[in-house]
Amino acid sequence: MGLTCGIVGLPNVGKSTLFSAISSNKAEAANYPFCTIEPNVGIVTVPDERLNILAEFVKPNRILPTVIEFTDIAGLVKGASQGAGLGNKFLANIREVDAIIHVVRCFEDDNIIHVEGRVNPVSDKEIIDMELQLKDLESVDKKISKIERAAKAGDAKAKQELTALLLFKSTLEAGKSARTVDMDADLRETSIGDLCLLTDKPVIYVANVDENSLSTGGNIFVDQLKSSVSAENAEVIIVCAAIEAQIAEIEDLDERAMFLSEYGLEESGLSKLIKSSYSLLNLITYFTAGVQEVRAWTIQKGWKAPQAAGVIHTDFERGFIRAEVIKMADYQAYKSEAACKEAGKLNVEGKDYVVHDGDIMHFRFNV
Repeated sequence: MGLTCGIVGLPNVGKSTLFSAISSNKAEAANYPFCTIEPNVGIVTVPDERLNILAEFVKPNRILPTVIEFTDIAGLVKGASQGAGLGNKFLANIREVDAIIHVVRCFEDDNIIHVEGRVNPVSDKEIIDMELQLKDLESVDKKISKIERAAKAGDAKAKQELTALLLFKSTLEAGKSARTVDMDADLRETSIGDLCLLTDKPVIYVANVDENSLSTGGNIFVDQLKSSVSAENAEVIIVCAAIEAQIAEIEDLDERAMFLSEYGLEESGLSKLIKSSYSLLNLITYFTAGVQEVRAWTIQKGWKAPQAAGVIHTDFERGFIRAEVIKMADYQAYKSEAACKEAGKLNVEGKDYVVHDGDIMHFRFNV
């Protein structure tokens, strides 16, 4: 399964600079709104030391990490929900992603124009929230109009859906996002699953700071942003997009580590963003290991073996017989699949086996 994250924010907050830093594709970063006219898409490999560990033992012909797709979406302005700026085009692009990376400007620089004329991270966040909420409210109202008649006629399912939709409507009208509604998962899917509400998508806030604030772990703007999102149970990641751009240019891993240490960092902002994205979307990684390739596969936490097999090929799930599973710690201890099997560390699992992060798996199937 592919993970897609949309990078959003007001113009000139640093999102295109961040995108350019984390992707091999270079988005145009210019000092004016709408410099990113079409959404830029970059494929970023997910760093995972476990791949290197397996490759050391297996000596495969190739190593294939899992990837995240980042989409840099054109800057948003007030009135986008009504078509201002790139308006509806922007909003349509957001509907296609799994999660939103909301970049917020938390730095002062007289040379970089702020579209609203001042640096205010809370207000910036609220502008985008409001535009997304207004668009979602439009979608909810349309569906309410469609099912009201059936609900009034006594249709039990329609009544239940209408009650749920009215809750989402009142939440959005109160200036809150759809993700804040606490509701049974099945009812949520039935009522709004087909709407792909923008504010129901999980979000990570990226506080884009200057170099000095990165070294000190934040600033007053970051504090304001954290306070404003505290009720959302959302994570705020501190990043300096300018520094990330420099890190991206360093290919030697030792040099990169030295560069990070100069700023008191153990990892790049990209690494933190990837880890947070996986955690946010409840994703884990399992591995397949053979002479042809050692490969990482991304799945939902809680998936059973047949579902995990289906990520490789639908035939694997359809004709699933069993899974042969080795734990990463055992592979490291015994250094080969044969040695693990001889030591009794290769487990044969059936259809009800729940896959764990780091499992090394081989599937048996018949179609």
